[in-house]
Amino acid sequence: MTIYELSIISTTGFPYFNRLISIVPEGVKIFLRFFDFSKDISLVQGQLDAESKFDLTAGLVSALFEFARNIDKKIEVLEFKPKKEKVTTNEKGPNYQGDVLITAQTETFLLHKSVEEKIKLIYHNYINSKIPLDSAENIYENEENKIIDILTDSKAREQILKHRNGIKHIANDFLSEMKDYGLWGICITSFDLSPIITFGKKYSLENVYHILRHIGYIPEIPPLDWIYRQSFFSDQQIQVCIIKSDIGPTVENILFEPYFYLLFADPQSYFGEFPAKLTSAFNKILG
Repeated sequence: MTIYELSIISTTGFPYFNRLISIVPEGVKIFLRFFDFSKDISLVQGQLDAESKFDLTAGLVSALFEFARNIDKKIEVLEFKPKKEKVTTNEKGPNYQGDVLITAQTETFLLHKSVEEKIKLIYHNYINSKIPLDSAENIYENEENKIIDILTDSKAREQILKHRNGIKHIANDFLSEMKDYGLWGICITSFDLSPIITFGKKYSLENVYHILRHIGYIPEIPPLDWIYRQSFFSDQQIQVCIIKSDIGPTVENILFEPYFYLLFADPQSYFGEFPAKLTSAFNKILG
């Protein structure tokens, strides 16, 4: 799993819902991602003097330090995203009803935009109707099961399992064909880069997690395109080709989740248009 825990609270601190999905692997650095579904009632920065800002910052740091110490998770970096300047346009931004904050403890390599799309789906389908949280009915068991299915890519995994034999046959053929060109392994992930299945004898699924944890920044990739990144495993450098397919499941008839295909190869390898060939073969089965 790559999303380990989900929490839903009000911005005033009311603890509405918490679900531990999987235990965080020992010694692994994780992110706590914040998703804000509250009304915009923030103060204009110019209304706060330097001393007031420092008082607020000190309170924030103290609270986070105590929180991290109590759950035995050391915080090393906090990333602050500045508010965008308001621009007068005809487009309306999100119009959230209440003060909901959703947090998720996840692997660092996940694509944040994709995780955000999952969280938005959960909010709109299962949380929005329950606001205000401090007087809301509980999340029902069937709703919780659907939330977990979204977070763990249940539909994407079912599709892979359904076509497992066909995919495995194609992957093994490609591995044999490209062995002399430095291809070491193939992996299919969900649309947030959560590994689902891997092919080849060199890397297990757990090894793929290790490789992705040491990969560099991954930008937005257009459908049917690919990028190359460097990583390593057991002190061996690896070239990772990340291909974005244009097929995948549509979750709850709303969220389209295209797969990613990953190639693990010798750093000196050159594949030319091979990623397009692999994508076409996989898409014919999974599509």
